[in-house]
Amino acid sequence: MKTRTVIRRRAAAQRFTRRAMASAEIHLGGCLCKGVRYQITGPLRAIIACHCEQCRRSSGHFAAMTSAPRANVAFTASQTLKWFRSSETAERGFCERCGSNLFWHPIGSDSMSITAGTLDVPSGLSIEKHIFVGNKSDYYQLHDGLPKLDRW
Repeated sequence: MKTRTVIRRRAAAQRFTRRAMASAEIHLGGCLCKGVRYQITGPLRAIIACHCEQCRRSSGHFAAMTSAPRANVAFTASQTLKWFRSSETAERGFCERCGSNLFWHPIGSDSMSITAGTLDVPSGLSIEKHIFVGNKSDYYQLHDGLPKLDRW
């Protein structure tokens, strides 16, 4: 009788685990040449549009970034992924072959920012705010009604 109860509990736990895995959010993405492909398990933060000089110069415009815990990011291809230490406090990940701007992360942080344009669509995300708007370039205006901050 005791063995039957243990078996039923294990079976119920296995069904619960399979359902949880099947319903987990999975986000896929990668660079233009497919030298870098990644999978993120779990929810992503809403997109923040960063207008700082580093983001402008590394992306050619402002950078639209989401983020996730680093532990939730897995690489299915990374042979062309390179990291550049862009400041004393952060690194940027890019594809050395096609030049795609892919990631940003503060050194020592458990979080990784992901360039929103590298996510496979549909992403289900939208921009929630703009940061470093005092550093934006002069060739465009921001009239979307979203919060505009001078810092983060």
